[in-house]
Amino acid sequence: MDVHVPVLDANDRLAERNRGFFAAKNLLVINVFSSPGSGKTSLLQKTAEMLRGRVRMGVIVGDLATDNDAERLSRADIPVVQITTGTMCHLDARMIAEAMKKMPLNDLDVLIIENVGNLVCPASYDLGEGMRVVLLSVTEGEDKPLKYPPMFHSADVALVTKSDLADAVDFDRDAALAALNKVAHHAHVIELSSKTGEGMDAWCDEIVERARRVREGRIQHHGHHHH
Repeated sequence: MDVHVPVLDANDRLAERNRGFFAAKNLLVINVFSSPGSGKTSLLQKTAEMLRGRVRMGVIVGDLATDNDAERLSRADIPVVQITTGTMCHLDARMIAEAMKKMPLNDLDVLIIENVGNLVCPASYDLGEGMRVVLLSVTEGEDKPLKYPPMFHSADVALVTKSDLADAVDFDRDAALAALNKVAHHAHVIELSSKTGEGMDAWCDEIVERARRVREGRIQHHGHHHH
């Protein structure tokens, strides 16, 4: 018997409870995935600065051991809760249920979950989010989506990050977009750089628009089903 099945079933039940809780609070919850070093924390820092005054944002940060990311994010003057996962290579719905007790959810429009840097384990674990975002840095290689299809396939938005370095690392943009199109054809692809600000408006507008739809109750919260 596959030992993962009961674990995932229990996780999914709790994820649905989280989802109902978030819906009741009109909260847009975004689960963000990436490999280590793809610029997730810098992106979220910049996102928090740019969204100030437009939407109220908080972040739950998952990390194996350190609290460096949480420390950096709290400088952006937003509520941040750190989850240290220890040996676990992903966040699960129970951890989120615990962490959100420490979050001022009634004062937020958007909750971003910075998942553990890993493109394998977190793909299977629904946290109750309404939106999945996966990062592909130009420094990582164009075939990343083909190597991690479940993760990219489950994404609603794919962000091509560090676009300012594309020339320096001979990034093959056409190959990357072709790979994304093959694996994540329904995802909205946004190319951006949190350093230069290129593409950041499009990303922030996407968040604001989705948050508005959640607030107006027009969004269908879809669970991510496992095959």
